[in-house]
Amino acid sequence: MSELIYPRSPRETMDGWLYLPRYVDKIRLHLAGKLHADYQENLGKGFDGLWLTHAGLKHEAFVEIVKHTITDGQVCDWVRQNVKKTAAEKAAHARELLNRPQSGDAAGAARLQMRKEQSGLGSRDDLKTFVDYLDADEKRL
Repeated sequence: MSELIYPRSPRETMDGWLYLPRYVDKIRLHLAGKLHADYQENLGKGFDGLWLTHAGLKHEAFVEIVKHTITDGQVCDWVRQNVKKTAAEKAAHARELLNRPQSGDAAGAARLQMRKEQSGLGSRDDLKTFVDYLDADEKRL
């Protein structure tokens, strides 16, 4: 698979959930056989898994939800009806996502620097978090 289709930015929201549109994109691309190999190993893990944990869902179950919907609106309606989390809980998820690696996380900072180097972005000191990195690596920053 040579064509690389980027999922949406991790900064996009759906029903107040940061990152959810990106995860939905990755699932839809996977189901269509178009998810680039670079994304396949972490499908349902990493930031996908962080959203799942906060939402109280399992990857396989959410894939089934996305599989049986056509539009983002249908996914959003399902999430709104079935994932009962407060605005404060959604905000906590957003803070956790946007602040990785956290201050004092030397291993996380080293992993971010390694990813930047691998992508030719090693000199980009403005990329402080993995969300920054994803947007830059996918040509949005």
